[in-house]
Amino acid sequence: MSSLVIDNIGELVTNEPELGEGPLGVIRDTALVIDGDRVVSVEAPGAAADERLDAGGRSVIPGFVDSHTHLVFAGDRAAEFAARMAGRRYEAGGIRVTTEATRAASPEELEALARRRRAEALGAGITHLEIKSGYGLEVDAERRSCEVATLFTDDVTFLGAHVIPEEYEGRADEYVALVCGEMLAACAPSCRWADVFCERGAFDAEQSRAVLEAGAAAGLGLRVHGNQLGPGPGVRLAVELGAASVDHCTYLEDADVEALAAGETVATFLPATDFSTREPYPDARRVIDAGATVAIATNCNPGSSYTTSMPFCIALAVRELGMTIEEALAAATLGGARALRRDDLGRLGPGARADVAVLEAPSYAHLVYRPGMPLVSEVVLSGQRMSP
Repeated sequence: MSSLVIDNIGELVTNEPELGEGPLGVIRDTALVIDGDRVVSVEAPGAAADERLDAGGRSVIPGFVDSHTHLVFAGDRAAEFAARMAGRRYEAGGIRVTTEATRAASPEELEALARRRRAEALGAGITHLEIKSGYGLEVDAERRSCEVATLFTDDVTFLGAHVIPEEYEGRADEYVALVCGEMLAACAPSCRWADVFCERGAFDAEQSRAVLEAGAAAGLGLRVHGNQLGPGPGVRLAVELGAASVDHCTYLEDADVEALAAGETVATFLPATDFSTREPYPDARRVIDAGATVAIATNCNPGSSYTTSMPFCIALAVRELGMTIEEALAAATLGGARALRRDDLGRLGPGARADVAVLEAPSYAHLVYRPGMPLVSEVVLSGQRMSP
């Protein structure tokens, strides 16, 4: 194993308050020592190493942890986006457009497309991500999608319950039975998680419960798409069943917020989705003040959030969701790790996986102060320097 020292760091965000200033555990004028794929220590200027990276007084943060993506897909839905910008409302059924293209694509084509998106995300400082299936919606296509996703992450999610495919129109319960049976059996060996889109136009509470309980019985952890297009049962179902995360959380009633505060399910906000769909932005301040754990993710997908820019999501969270810069940065790093129930990611204390983003800026505040700018200048992934 090789070692790496990042020295001349002007501002190091550790996300471990006991190591430094404030809730982000900021240390100034320091160094980060990495051995193999792990952080060994902070505050050790001049430590011996096989390689050195001069941060030049810049800000260094944990790599972003993107806990909600749909990177494996084919096709394009730019026309749908343009229609929304002209006033058309977002509907979940647009997923079927991507399903046709994804089914027609070969595994090699899907891999090449996902690889380009993964490289783009890495350049934006996303060092770990979750990837869902959900655009195959038939057994073989879902299995292929999950297998392709394993090439890029160990956090693969089975989302056969994304929408009802066209060929099952009017036969939703039959499709749910397929998802819970043959499709789950084919996909589970590649997956860590099971997910369901609990929403009008997708799956109701009873159907969602069946999918989640089948996933749990197959040994998978649980995730939920919930409360995106209006109030609904998704959040409370996720908390009841012990899901790691419930994502979107755009429309929350008091009982939803109370459930999140009392449970261990992370509320994951997807602000780029609300931007793209022209839905109202969620009130993250309300959820944070209630004591719930929150995360921010990109939801990179072709229909409602075609971006891999976590800095863009952070800027939206501060501007539109009522979060402070510190809360948003923590949500995009440590919050994402918690949404994936990982304790090795999203922080830069001793023992953490050495996933690092060096910013072309003296402070992490520039992620919001300079929105839209490519501020990630260096990326370290599992202790290895990468080309951003």
